[in-house]
Amino acid sequence: MAKYNKYNKPRDRKHGRELKKCRRCGRNAAPNAMYGLKYCRQCLREVAQKIGFKKYN
Repeated sequence: MAKYNKYNKPRDRKHGRELKKCRRCGRNAAPNAMYGLKYCRQCLREVAQKIGFKKYN
């Protein structure tokens, strides 16, 4: 964080949106922590059948 040497460096966050990241792609938009999976909604759609979810018509 060399660019923050002159100014106050940003704090490490303990809670909030910045800590809720997708474990697959690292995106923090649209986090879906349903069942403790920690996937974003796009990645959850892609891997749902691999992790045991079934699709009903």
